[in-house]
Amino acid sequence: MDLKLELVLVPVSDVDRAKTFYSEKVGFNLDVDHRAGDEFRVVQLTPPGSACSITIGTGITDATPGSVRGTHLVVSDIVAARAELVERGVEVSEVRHFESGKWAPGPDPERRIYQSFADFSDPDGNTWVLQEARRSEPEA
Repeated sequence: MDLKLELVLVPVSDVDRAKTFYSEKVGFNLDVDHRAGDEFRVVQLTPPGSACSITIGTGITDATPGSVRGTHLVVSDIVAARAELVERGVEVSEVRHFESGKWAPGPDPERRIYQSFADFSDPDGNTWVLQEARRSEPEA
């Protein structure tokens, strides 16, 4: 049996502000913006190249805005991805990696998959983690 994650609800306090952040700053594709009155709105956005989307909106979740933590966006080049987000106006942490059980600055020196990270938050404080995975390498 396949179980495919295709949609993650992200609670936000201001749908239009979040829609602008995710579509214009982060670069997600806007798939749907549907309203059914003042109490229900669904905005679905998909990261480029992803099979999984996020939904923000009104009347879709009772979760507290800003309560989603550490959702990972896997990228093939973390330095380039970070630079693009910064250029688009997103505040992104510096790239870091684990070395001898501690965080060290910069990408993993060997650029091993799943070893380099950077973080950012949306306007409500939902947090995202960029994680580098060069898929041409065999997984450990």
